Amino acid sequence: MSPQDALSEYLAHLGVERGLSEHTLAAYRRDLERYVGFLSSRGITALDQVVERDVTDYVEALRTGSDGGSALSASSTNRAVVAVRGWHRFEVREGRCPTDPAAGVRPPGGVKRLPKAIALEDVERLLEGASAAEGVLGLRDRALVEVLYGTGARISEAVGLAVDDVDLDRGAPSVRLFGKGRKERVVPIGGYAVEALEAYLVRGRPVLAGQGRGTPTLFLNQRGNPLSRQSAWAVLQAAAERAGVTAHISPHTLRHSYATHLLAGGADVRVVQELLGHASVTTTQIYTLVTPDTLREVYAASHPRALG
Repeated sequence: MSPQDALSEYLAHLGVERGLSEHTLAAYRRDLERYVGFLSSRGITALDQVVERDVTDYVEALRTGSDGGSALSASSTNRAVVAVRGWHRFEVREGRCPTDPAAGVRPPGGVKRLPKAIALEDVERLLEGASAAEGVLGLRDRALVEVLYGTGARISEAVGLAVDDVDLDRGAPSVRLFGKGRKERVVPIGGYAVEALEAYLVRGRPVLAGQGRGTPTLFLNQRGNPLSRQSAWAVLQAAAERAGVTAHISPHTLRHSYATHLLAGGADVRVVQELLGHASVTTTQIYTLVTPDTLREVYAASHPRALG
């Protein structure tokens, strides 16, 4: 089987059996098609011909662009190497390759960066900016931002919500989110988000739904169709502009802020892991890193010889 045919089969496996989203599958396809091109340039016509040196040389090509593609950052290279390792493991499990040439290849180390969170004051200004949109769109935009910040949802999870995924029971309000691989988790929401959702569901969504043909999706556009990821991003950008928030704002900014503010308030990192839907607590622990400014502040406030 040619590498291209093997790749098509692997992507089908990821989509059907592992339930990866179209967005994630597209990223896998880009990374692995570049790998197939690299192997082809070496005259490799089947995956069982690949040796470890081919994989390590590919990693170097990703960092330098020596294969004719763009030079990638450490984090992007890591993502591509993970894709290659997963593909080779799959080929071994399927019995088409006797050995795994990528098993001993490790992605290059990268510098851990602190996620960029915004201050609570900026979150509140952003919410006011969302509410300032005209008519029913203001109700929708406020509800969307409240859900993003109030649950730490990924943007794909938020725009994928159905009306039935929202439980506004005042005793234990929650939303049901479907994360990577369609993994389900139920996340509690607070009173502000409940109020915003109730206002949108009663006075906003019925108006928008009347423009379409009927869909169970929670957040709708002006034509009554499901709100897209790109449109949700535009909602945040417009809200930030109206509110005069100069910090970089994206859906992930609110997810980072949700996690950072929870931990700052005393939440346990493993609880935050469950709320965010991280498979490993290691991913969540990046939020516990402290900045040099924080270190200096703690030292100045706590060390007996810090003054003077």
